[in-house]
Amino acid sequence: GIEAARGEADDLKRITGISPKLEQRLNDAGVFHFWQLADLDADHTNALDRQLKLKGQVAREDWVGQAKKLVEATAA
Repeated sequence: GIEAARGEADDLKRITGISPKLEQRLNDAGVFHFWQLADLDADHTNALDRQLKLKGQVAREDWVGQAKKLVEATAA
């Protein structure tokens, strides 16, 4: 993760499965932007999932895929 958002933080709650409480936990872990989730490889996805004790939720709900679509939509 990073220490603080670069510019304005993204609304991570736009990703299915991320609640306001979980968004705060992601921010605490240094995740503020869709691109951060979109760039995760399998090892980092699993590490984030373990760190937040989500029991496979990150992969199950395809946060990486959802984040990639949001990054593409923002860039368009």
